[in-house]
Amino acid sequence: MSRHSQVKEASALQARLEALNTARELAEGILPETTLDSVYGVLERASSRRSLSAGHTVVGFFGATGSGKSSLFNAVAVTNIATAAARRPTTSEPLAGIWGSEGSGPLLDWLEVRQRHALGEVPGLAAEDTGLILLDLPDFDSTRAENRQIVQRMVGMVDVLVWVLDPQKYADAAVHNDFLRPLASHGAVTLVVLNQIDKLAAGDTAAVLESLRGILARDGLGQVQVLGASALEGTGVDAVRAAIRRVVVQREAVTQRLAADVAKAAEELGSASGEGAASGAGSAAKARLTKELATAANVHVVVEAVGRSYKRESVRRTGWPLTRWLLRFRPDPLRRLNLGRDDTKAELNRTSLPPAGAPERARTDAAVRDFADSASQGAPGPWRASIRGVARDGRDQLPDALDQAIAGTDLRASRRSWWWPVFNTAQWLSLLLALGGVGWLGVLAVLGYLQMPVPEVPRVEGWPVPTLMIAGGVLLGIVLAIVGRLIAGAAARMRAAQAGKRLRAAVARVAESRIVEPVELEISRLASFNAALKAARAK
Repeated sequence: MSRHSQVKEASALQARLEALNTARELAEGILPETTLDSVYGVLERASSRRSLSAGHTVVGFFGATGSGKSSLFNAVAVTNIATAAARRPTTSEPLAGIWGSEGSGPLLDWLEVRQRHALGEVPGLAAEDTGLILLDLPDFDSTRAENRQIVQRMVGMVDVLVWVLDPQKYADAAVHNDFLRPLASHGAVTLVVLNQIDKLAAGDTAAVLESLRGILARDGLGQVQVLGASALEGTGVDAVRAAIRRVVVQREAVTQRLAADVAKAAEELGSASGEGAASGAGSAAKARLTKELATAANVHVVVEAVGRSYKRESVRRTGWPLTRWLLRFRPDPLRRLNLGRDDTKAELNRTSLPPAGAPERARTDAAVRDFADSASQGAPGPWRASIRGVARDGRDQLPDALDQAIAGTDLRASRRSWWWPVFNTAQWLSLLLALGGVGWLGVLAVLGYLQMPVPEVPRVEGWPVPTLMIAGGVLLGIVLAIVGRLIAGAAARMRAAQAGKRLRAAVARVAESRIVEPVELEISRLASFNAALKAARAK
């Protein structure tokens, strides 16, 4: 493999590792901790392995008791260190055969391999500058728990896995279910050797190897190289050496192993998450949410109060001056709700609207639930639950937030209408006209009572002017009052409608901040997770 290709592969692996870590971080609190911990373990091992010697390839020999694993190790390495180091029928701790000791120490320390042997050149396998580390490991079916733990750990750490099977137990469910099948994505760094073929009849070897390949195919390892060998007779040992050498010389094993780990971890995340993307919050769903929240928050009560308050104020300012003072005994509808006051800071204000009862709470709950269900449509189960969860969290804050929003909305209740001073002036003029007529007639009556000369009263069409002044003033006041009420009614409806728009906009802002934004953030989180997971899976 060329230096340029190695750099390219390493860069691609780095990108996939970063994507996997991003997906893991995004899934925190949503996917099971066991899955996230497993992924974190992959990332941690990858970081550690990449920081150690890139010039060494670690090849581990795995096998069951009686498979001849250590014997095959010795045969391949042309040594007897595995046999010499083992004081019992099975290997009790990892043992390393090293070609190229320089730089191997930290790597072996990380692997926790204490038994280390520098070996000489083996034609067809390795020389001093090859950078190969062969590990003879404990049996995976050992009765000692610590031995099984070592094997489990090494399965996740070595660069290349060589599985040594024997004709008697090559189909054993333990090795296939516990090790080979879970590592189906690691086919590029896996080699399977059927050892002890000398125990088979000459015509049975090919059939047994074919049977083994069929089982491996069902495990998802149909492309794995399967070799037959006999450590005792040396049959096929050269082929095993050649297969290992090819992997080492290509210098791809470390990257391929880590890439396979990333792929497996990404699949675990994908399985835990599920496939799919949320449909998102549409404008219609947001509008329905705002409408339901506005109803539950009694916005209609405030809107009606705005209309009634405006009509009351209009009559107070434009009605007949002699009767308008009676309105002082009728409370302002807005002030009864603790609204419309200019002397109170909005941010410190609270309304006196009736607290949300069971029907309002049920309506709020249903509105939030329907919105979350609509927005999370299509999302995988865990993410849909998370989206619903953030919506529920926001729902608990809604009553107080909505009350503050209504209290803080400028209802423009104190704004004066342009026609009020016009009608007010006209009303006072009509009253003065009527009072002038009354005063005139009063003076005439006093003069007559005192037997003093009474001047002639001007007439218009036979009607005394003072009488006309009284009648005209009263009639004008009545007409102005009627017209004023009609104008006030129309203006009240308009002002109430404007207040309704502002109140609904305030409710929409609350819905946006408490419900919509958290939901959209969670949906965006899912989208980012899916994108990161896709990048981590990319090959």
